[in-house]
Amino acid sequence: MKDPLEFLESYRIFAPWERATHRILSPLEEFIKSQTATALSLMFMTLVALLLANSPWREVYLHFFEQDLSIHLGSWRFGMSLHHWINEGLMTFFFFLIGLEIKREVTVGELSNFKAALLPVLSALGGMFLPAGIYVLFNWSAPTLKGWGVPMATDIAFALSALVLLGPRVPSSLLTFLIALAIVDDLGAVLVIALFYTSSLKWTALAAVFLIWVVLWGFNRAGIHHVLPYFLGGILMWAFLLGAGIHATVAGVLTAFVVPSKPKLVPARFDEIIRKFLQLPHGPNSHPDRLSPDQEVIIQAVRAATIYVQPLSLRIEHALHLPVALGVIPLFALANAGVHISPATFSGLGHQPLSLGIILGLLVGKPLGIAGMAYLGAYFKLVSLPRGAKPSQLLGVGILGGIGFTMSIFIAELAWPGRPLVLEQAKTAILSASFLAGFIGYMWLRLVSRAKS
Repeated sequence: MKDPLEFLESYRIFAPWERATHRILSPLEEFIKSQTATALSLMFMTLVALLLANSPWREVYLHFFEQDLSIHLGSWRFGMSLHHWINEGLMTFFFFLIGLEIKREVTVGELSNFKAALLPVLSALGGMFLPAGIYVLFNWSAPTLKGWGVPMATDIAFALSALVLLGPRVPSSLLTFLIALAIVDDLGAVLVIALFYTSSLKWTALAAVFLIWVVLWGFNRAGIHHVLPYFLGGILMWAFLLGAGIHATVAGVLTAFVVPSKPKLVPARFDEIIRKFLQLPHGPNSHPDRLSPDQEVIIQAVRAATIYVQPLSLRIEHALHLPVALGVIPLFALANAGVHISPATFSGLGHQPLSLGIILGLLVGKPLGIAGMAYLGAYFKLVSLPRGAKPSQLLGVGILGGIGFTMSIFIAELAWPGRPLVLEQAKTAILSASFLAGFIGYMWLRLVSRAKS
């Protein structure tokens, strides 16, 4: 079948400059939608944060994110620092996207089939428990034990970007495996945050969260496909979770789980629906460069059909991907990745229990946990390794899994609030281990893989 966009080209109004612009912007739009763009924007903002934290403007940089932002309604006031608004407010959208991705993979993706899901699930569990165990081993009697969740996470943007850069050297099955692995890893991180990184619980507020979630679930079952009810319900859950003692970003995941993932129209009958709209009677159009009233009616009907044939969850995911990837996540990096680098900082990495736990957890625990569980599953014939992938390539994916970054920094912020020196040490270890994992993983996969001719 001819490309529909090429087909439409023959009917477009002459616009030479628009056509030239289209050739420039289309590749750019495709680029910024990719995970590589997310990783590049995240890396850029991290470098900016590091430069600011080690410049004469360090105090200005730190003070900027600690300034108070408040909402006032009469005598009622609600306020947090800009740093907390980013970490507990804007990052909720990041967790909302994670929730949508988890739901999609579980319902129609790689995790929807038990046999196909078992490999990434086993590998993800190994890649979470072994790094946490290594961290606990080094910090068992230390006051930094609470940070055991820091080396458990994988940053999908950086890890996937490293694989994409290798192009045809690695089989596409490894990309699929890594995506499914990261989804399970994200779910594990969300559960760890919700269950273990909480303050004292307030059960009345939790009951309100549960009640709101049940109402939203009822909206889903009743076939409500409008964004507004779920958006308002998500805001209410966020507010009550903030008051309940559980990190408020979990509201993003809870909301994602109740957003409808089935379309309003039956996709199998989409062609029939469109044909019926196009066959609607309409009078002649005396203005070739202007739509007639009848044509406008048909266009609106076709537009509604193309919207309702897509699940609400998918439409929201597409709409939020760019703002979160190129706005929320880089802003999080700018606010949190600013670490003061000095010879003393790096000299402590080799002998401090906190740094050793994080670095060895990410660089040793992640690859051994991910690849080891995959090999064990294959040995006992529970799973099959990714098609066309060599065991050495699977180990390379495990090494890339040691890129913790975004989620590791996020958990560190939860583990040690108000302890800047400990946080600085933890972030230095996270950044160092993530950089080494990315470099070693990429070079290892390049070494053991051959480009296809």
